[in-house]
Amino acid sequence: MTEPNAGADPTLLQTTAVRDGDAWVINGHKWFSSNASIADVLIVMAVTDPDARPHQRASMFIVPADTPGVNILRDVSTMEHPQEEFGKLGGHAEILYEDVRVPADALLGAEGAGFLIAQHRLGPGRIHHCMRWLGVSQRAFDMLCERATYRYAFGSVLAEKQTVQNWIADSAAQMQAARLMTLHAAWRMDTEGPAAARTDISMIKFFGAGVLHDVIDRAVQLHGSLGYSTDLPLEAMYRFARAARIYDGPDEVHRQSVARQVLRGYSPPPDEVPSEHVPTRRAAAREKFAGILDAVTAND
Repeated sequence: MTEPNAGADPTLLQTTAVRDGDAWVINGHKWFSSNASIADVLIVMAVTDPDARPHQRASMFIVPADTPGVNILRDVSTMEHPQEEFGKLGGHAEILYEDVRVPADALLGAEGAGFLIAQHRLGPGRIHHCMRWLGVSQRAFDMLCERATYRYAFGSVLAEKQTVQNWIADSAAQMQAARLMTLHAAWRMDTEGPAAARTDISMIKFFGAGVLHDVIDRAVQLHGSLGYSTDLPLEAMYRFARAARIYDGPDEVHRQSVARQVLRGYSPPPDEVPSEHVPTRRAAAREKFAGILDAVTAND
């Protein structure tokens, strides 16, 4: 799906698929195509109707990697994987599609349903990202706490320093909040579907990425030059964490989405006199959390 000039805003896709008899002809430039350099089959999102509404212009196609015109240029090196050789294990490929001809039945789903298909994958995918981030955060947290118990400096071990105690407490609280938010988002998706969980997923996406960065950053700082070195996994985890704020939509886009969804529940008060309360929102909140409590009680 990703193109050099169409990342956070996929309505800017330039890759096209034009119907030609009983085939589609694909032309375009993609990059960060996951595992494309070792895959047998590619999924390509391309504009099939440029005159349609922005989110109904694109479709998805199944394209065998050995189809003539599929030119895999390279695996893009990143902060997480600086060496291009990583592509031999599956990286993020840059690809040129030049008059790639595929049969009509290569269309994945309905014509114009590219965005719909992508959203079905991106919702659960973002939850899975947050699950992994919690695991990485926990590992960094364990390293942070262990180091604090034995590293001696300025008259005591680091665990007795107030700043370090604050780091530990803040990290524990942030991870617990992220964990519960992730569980709640998954619960909502299971019980109410992806559309109902959209705001919850966006919240955990940017909040979880921030927690991941903060916890790893503290662990690196506590380990000093050892944490900065490649002798420990913390430096690699730190590079991994930076990408979390970009994967599956940058934080800024998710914050905007959350704000828009929240603001839909509010309207200007009459004569611009501030309301003492907003009963509709409060009732909705009570109903929402009552459902969570019922689910937890049932599980117990």
